Amino acid sequence: MSDVTATVAFHGLDLPKRAPKPRTTGWTVLIDNGVPMRFFEDVIASAADYIDLVKFGWGTAIVSPVVSAKIDCLRAHDVDFYFGGTLFEKFYIQGKLDAYHAFCQSCACRYVEVSNGTIPLSNRQKSELIHTFAKDFYVLSEVGHKDAREADKFTPTEWLTCIQEDLEAGAYKVITESRESGTSGICQADGTPRTGIVKQIQASGIHADQLIFEAPTKSLQTYFIERFGTNVCLGNIPMTDVISLETLRLGLRSDTFMHFESLN
Repeated sequence: MSDVTATVAFHGLDLPKRAPKPRTTGWTVLIDNGVPMRFFEDVIASAADYIDLVKFGWGTAIVSPVVSAKIDCLRAHDVDFYFGGTLFEKFYIQGKLDAYHAFCQSCACRYVEVSNGTIPLSNRQKSELIHTFAKDFYVLSEVGHKDAREADKFTPTEWLTCIQEDLEAGAYKVITESRESGTSGICQADGTPRTGIVKQIQASGIHADQLIFEAPTKSLQTYFIERFGTNVCLGNIPMTDVISLETLRLGLRSDTFMHFESLN
């Protein structure tokens, strides 16, 4: 097939181009917060063409009795996965990063998230860990605080510095934090994006393909699609939103409908 929209009969519409998998742009990264196995299987089987990675959120990979079966399901449908940054931080705070490295290798992970959204870990120290993990994995680093009060203090200059440090250290892509609630990091406590920071990131010369914007809500998904285009990488997408997000990417939903028509 020439693109993912060819999964249905020819429709004749002029739609934005979406590259087929495997791709480096336009990622849709789902968050699994511990959903039941059959639900998980149904989502992956029915929408695998639109899913690039699944993040096993927080420490659910330690708690879930079916995580191995979920990983098998993802492999069967050519979908990658990784464990959330909170789990990395838990291993770090206990001085057990060697065990985390071994755990990820035992699960045959290709991707690892390295973050400091909760723990006292400077970005410079985090960059050193990125460099270490990048020898064996594709590292997805994360920038931004989970605590909304700390996020308010994080200046645009600090955002840019941290992103650039992570990329220089070997991060494959940098995730901009927003939590699964969309109320911290790159977002304000009311869920609206920190537009000033986003505009400075966009003007900095950092290519959007190097970033994953966490966008768990429709309003955030719409904002980032309109600002960065159809093939922006979006993370923390709820498992129920795969198809609806794709319609936003293609201008098939009212929220982005006229945005894409105006580009034609």
